[in-house]
Amino acid sequence: MQDVEISFDLSRIDFQATSDLLMQSYWGASRTDEANRRAFDNSLCVGAYLDGEQAGFARAITDYAVFAYLADVIVWPERRGHGIGKRLVQALLDHPDMKTVSHWSLTTSDAHSLYQKFGFRAEGRYMRLDRSPAA
Repeated sequence: MQDVEISFDLSRIDFQATSDLLMQSYWGASRTDEANRRAFDNSLCVGAYLDGEQAGFARAITDYAVFAYLADVIVWPERRGHGIGKRLVQALLDHPDMKTVSHWSLTTSDAHSLYQKFGFRAEGRYMRLDRSPAA
């Protein structure tokens, strides 16, 4: 796998490219740029970069204490299949501000196998991860 840089710096995210790609997805097709901006501003966002160019995005909607909802995990089409999605999910799960979060959830129609690698259990489209919080 190529050397992927992970960053939680929201100012580095190419908002327009990310918003456009999300609006092309099956789950984000009804959104607007304004909705995506509000969602990003109110979430813990992470970007993946290859040679300084953004290649992926994900976010967690969270209370930073006990609950997080994993959302908008997306990799640029030409960069898929190289583990970038895994790196994004792992980065959110490992973020220092998320160490006490014991309940994670998400919904997906097509990426169950990605999330199962992290211990998420599937119940149809809904997936859930319960873990012991770090001290």
